[in-house]
Amino acid sequence: MESLIPTINRLQEVFLTVGAEIIQLPQIVVVGSQSSGKSSVLESLVGRDFLPRGSGIVTRRPLVLQLINVAPPKERLKIESGNGVKQNAQNSYPGVKAEEWGTFLHCKNQIFTDFQEIRREIESETERSSGDNKGITAEPIYLKIFSPKVLNLTLVDLPGITKVPVGDQPEDIEAQVQEMILSFISNPNSLILAVSPANSDLATSDALKLAREVDPDGRRTLLVVSKLDLMDAGTDALEVLLGRVIPVRLGIIGVVNRSQHDINTQKSLEDSMKDEQAFLQRHYPSLASRAGSRYLAKTLSRLLMHHIRDCLPDLKTRVTVLSSQYQARLNSYGQPVEDHSATLLQIVTKFASDYCNTIEGTARYIQTSELCGGARICYIFHETFGRTLQSIDPLGGLTELDILTAIRNATGPRPALFVPEVSFELLVKRQIKRLEEPSLRCVELVHEELQRIIQHCSSFSTQELLRFPKLHDSIVEVVTGLLRKRLPITNEMVHNLVAIELAYINTKHPDFTDAAQVSASVNSQQAEALDGGKRWKNEKVAEEKALAAGFGSPSKGQAINLLDTAVPVSRKLSAREQRDCEVIQRLIKSYFLIVRKSIQDSVPKTVMHFLVNFVKEHLQSELVGQLYKQPLLQELLIESQDTAQQRTEVAQMLEALKKANNIISEIRETHLW
Repeated sequence: MESLIPTINRLQEVFLTVGAEIIQLPQIVVVGSQSSGKSSVLESLVGRDFLPRGSGIVTRRPLVLQLINVAPPKERLKIESGNGVKQNAQNSYPGVKAEEWGTFLHCKNQIFTDFQEIRREIESETERSSGDNKGITAEPIYLKIFSPKVLNLTLVDLPGITKVPVGDQPEDIEAQVQEMILSFISNPNSLILAVSPANSDLATSDALKLAREVDPDGRRTLLVVSKLDLMDAGTDALEVLLGRVIPVRLGIIGVVNRSQHDINTQKSLEDSMKDEQAFLQRHYPSLASRAGSRYLAKTLSRLLMHHIRDCLPDLKTRVTVLSSQYQARLNSYGQPVEDHSATLLQIVTKFASDYCNTIEGTARYIQTSELCGGARICYIFHETFGRTLQSIDPLGGLTELDILTAIRNATGPRPALFVPEVSFELLVKRQIKRLEEPSLRCVELVHEELQRIIQHCSSFSTQELLRFPKLHDSIVEVVTGLLRKRLPITNEMVHNLVAIELAYINTKHPDFTDAAQVSASVNSQQAEALDGGKRWKNEKVAEEKALAAGFGSPSKGQAINLLDTAVPVSRKLSAREQRDCEVIQRLIKSYFLIVRKSIQDSVPKTVMHFLVNFVKEHLQSELVGQLYKQPLLQELLIESQDTAQQRTEVAQMLEALKKANNIISEIRETHLW
């Protein structure tokens, strides 16, 4: 089990190389208020002074600290020379003669043997990203410390909880610090080391309050009561350390921090630990063996090892799942192009096939949110276009006066005994002409849908096409150009359909039954024609008398212009006129319905033949003819920068996951218990 913590450290290094922590690894997160003694606790675990000191908020970036136990220099020398037994701990830095040293992730291959330099490097790196006036940032600093005096541990030191902003800190500094702390301790695989000073009320501990938010059962929380020597005279922390005030599941450990005087006089940590143990023996003899910095280090190492053991099965499952996911993503990006000709033909063929399948309704990716492709074209034909034609009134825009005027204009200077056929043709052509606009609109809607299918195929069907922006744009341009060439041809054919109907009014059409009925009705009324003619003559005489009475006798030398007479806008039609209007209306309606039915059937057929089917049949040959040209192959198959970068990142992440899987697999289950 001693190898578990180094294993987690190796996993952390693996994922840091790709700049992402996609797996929540077990670690100990140190949480406490500002000046609660967190830094002193960490230094006591390391046994060296290396953390920045000062007033106010000093820790302004998360510090991920890996403590790695190594053999003393003499034993390492034997191991490097091959005379000793293989060391169990890491031997990542052969040739280092120092007993203790540190390394930073941002300072590659640089070894720090002076811990004062480590402190200065932490300060300069903090100022680089956080500024030099108390600003904070969530970007961690990664530090490894190798020493024979430390136990294997992984800790995260976070900024202390503060209340009042200072320097260039924002007004919501308290909320920012708490949000940063919660982002670390919310990790279910982390242990929470809550540090609270003994000279403050534990019930008001900010560290315990935050720990309780994410760990209400206390299964991941260990409480450290610092500054035991600073309690008021006559008081002690025995009740707190025994868990009688606030129980903590993982335990409560008391420590004595170095005073500011000890720091100023550079009192060694070894002497401080001796004084700490002496203080505990004097004031807490019953708890002396279960308190102090040394006991804290052993407890943390033991808890972390057991916690890693419990988390390891889930970690292995998580790594396996992510490996399969990233492998699928890498496959979706495809391999770098080697044979440009074959790749271009493959993509063009796939696009043409997907385009035609979308029209036919056999596409692999079928939308469920809206109609598309052939289904939408069918909807345009039978719903949109059909309803539009059905909504056209056969007699729309025709008044009785218009019909009567057309009848009179068709008779010329002679009054007609019967309704002239010319007036019917004149008026019915006017109504048939109204069918042309919705027919052309139908062509336009189908053309727009064929354009939409291009984007549909680009987005859902051909992932390979997204890798090559220039090829994608060229395919869209070719298909759009083909549609653009076919559009005027289709419009002309639809225009001709209406023109054909206008060219010849077939009154002998088998469905034009009203014409025969009207003819029979006219024949039956021929007997009344003579009487009607007499009545009409009498009416004309009466009208002429009324006209003469209305104008009076013209004065001598004055000319009368009858065309200046105002024509009444509306008047009551005579029985003859009413009958003639009804005959024409009936004929127009009957013949218009015949033509509308024909147009409703022939326009979709025309659009399918001259536009849809033509594009389906000639799409692939058009794409190949326009794009399969040797000078264009290299240019068209240049990958987008995003695709190449994403493939590289995914490949690196997949490699990291494979390494992580190998690292976890090295641990046999028999070693966990």
